Amino acid sequence: MNQGPIIFLGVYLAMALSWLGMVFVPEMQLGRMQETTVPPAGARYPAPRNGLAQEGRDVYRANGCYYCHTQQVRARGFGADFERGWGARHSVAPDYLYDRPVMLGNLRVGPDLANIGVRQPDAATHLLHLYNPQITAKGSTMPPYKFLFEKRKISGSPSPEALKLSGEFAPEPGFEVVPKPEALALVAYLQSLRADVPLFEAPLPLPGKKTGASSTNQPPAGATNANPAPAGQPQAK
Repeated sequence: MNQGPIIFLGVYLAMALSWLGMVFVPEMQLGRMQETTVPPAGARYPAPRNGLAQEGRDVYRANGCYYCHTQQVRARGFGADFERGWGARHSVAPDYLYDRPVMLGNLRVGPDLANIGVRQPDAATHLLHLYNPQITAKGSTMPPYKFLFEKRKISGSPSPEALKLSGEFAPEPGFEVVPKPEALALVAYLQSLRADVPLFEAPLPLPGKKTGASSTNQPPAGATNANPAPAGQPQAK
């Protein structure tokens, strides 16, 4: 008996079911997702990023930041994300509504960045960390991104955008280090990463309930299921 048609039909059904499960069903569930109205003020979430942050997303992607950083705060029971202070709630699909592509990442050589705009709102600290992570996080395994900056001779008065460098990191006398447009855009993108809005499927903890304040990859005391802890961002994050 010729088994060819049966084998072909089985392969076809397997591929069709795979397509339904991996493409069609997720598109029906998430593809038409809309902004959420958050009470009581009626604000819309998520808010679209401004132009500079959109440019910074491309810089983030081009430099492979997602290879070492995730953007997904996991729910309790799957790690120590809350104890580390990476977010006040777990990440859900609406958080990525305007992300094309979604850069969840798959490694945590450095800390999660889903809520870094809340943890570290200061642009100057981000710039220092990008120029040389050792300035803000001694012992960090993150490489410096000095190509995002320009060292130039001071002409007249120092630039107001020049980095505040001192000690071993200071340039030679008469020179200054200023961020290039790519560095400013990348920082704007990092500042836009905020997941501090309570949602129906991901409410914030009740008032007075602690979620932790640590910001590095160091596991909390007594934790046994945390990831290894090479720091990849400033301690203030």
